[in-house]
Amino acid sequence: MPSFRYRILVVDDEENLRMMAKAILESQGYEVLCAVDGFDALSVLRRSLPDMIISDLRMPNMNGFEFLSIVRKRFPHIPVIAISGEFSGMGVPSSVLADAFFPKGQYTLEDLFKKIIALLKQGKLRSDAMHLPKAAVWLPVGREVNFLAVTCSHCLRTFSVSTPRPQGTNVANCDFCVTPVSFEVPGEPLGRAAQP
Repeated sequence: MPSFRYRILVVDDEENLRMMAKAILESQGYEVLCAVDGFDALSVLRRSLPDMIISDLRMPNMNGFEFLSIVRKRFPHIPVIAISGEFSGMGVPSSVLADAFFPKGQYTLEDLFKKIIALLKQGKLRSDAMHLPKAAVWLPVGREVNFLAVTCSHCLRTFSVSTPRPQGTNVANCDFCVTPVSFEVPGEPLGRAAQP
């Protein structure tokens, strides 16, 4: 088994389905995070970004339609599979912002695993093709410090970069997702996010 395990977030309000999905995906070597609805899933995303999301559509509080619209806007590089009993057929319904769709109880695990593998490969290509703007840089104020805080423009997590760094554009690899992040060091410390 490779040392890197893809992380999948499963979002479903039915505990037995959530736990079964977790067990099945873990048996295939994936790391699995779980959430009970869209609000819970957003909380999980704040702590740890997955490589893929598998979400039910009909859930209380924040349903899958609302959750996936936020994911598509904020994390367009994360591939999404929607699973629901509300629609039939294997095509993605027009109202669902997902990369793939499976009707509940009408697909095989083999089909699901093939789709997961294909979307993870496609997600990597889509992510690599995205040209994101420079990252936000947080410059400490006050006594002399030896680091900058940089917010990764890819995974949106903040990591520290040692100084001194030359003024102008710099590049450092994100500590979390290892993406090369371009950031600008302005002429004077501002004590707030330096705008890209």
